[in-house]
Amino acid sequence: MGQFAKWLLHEDQKELFDYLFAIVLNAVFLLLVALLLWPLGRARMTWELTKAYWIFWAVVIVVACLVALAHRIFRMDLYSHANAYVITGLITGGFLQVAWAAYVAPIVHDAVAGASVGVAIVLYAISLVSCWVASVIVAAFYLGTLYRMVNLALAIASFIVFSVWPTAISRLF
Repeated sequence: MGQFAKWLLHEDQKELFDYLFAIVLNAVFLLLVALLLWPLGRARMTWELTKAYWIFWAVVIVVACLVALAHRIFRMDLYSHANAYVITGLITGGFLQVAWAAYVAPIVHDAVAGASVGVAIVLYAISLVSCWVASVIVAAFYLGTLYRMVNLALAIASFIVFSVWPTAISRLF
């Protein structure tokens, strides 16, 4: 295992490490959520998050492929058209983060109905952490510190906005 870890942590394998880290983090998060919510009688939220992550992974992969194709068609890269390249990554990653927050906010809103204050706090904390997990998934496809910082801030801010103002989802999408 030591040789595999060395190989995986080598700079040449950074993208593979980011993909594997996102997959493992997503799986561990869902397992922990299931173990936490099952005794609270909220296992349905775990199933909803699991379905949502499957959809999210598919959308992120398709969107990343389409953006890479557009970059290739328009000959945009980090060296010749840096601003356009970075801006398209920020817009795409930002849209994905806002979409995740818009998707998960109603899930937690439905799960909180009829729950005690303590359970509601736990459910909102899980949903907030799910936004971080989604930002790690997006960061695996859009490498760079700028993308990571902006997408995480946008995910948390949009989740808070959609939680406080649920009608904003219907107005935005």
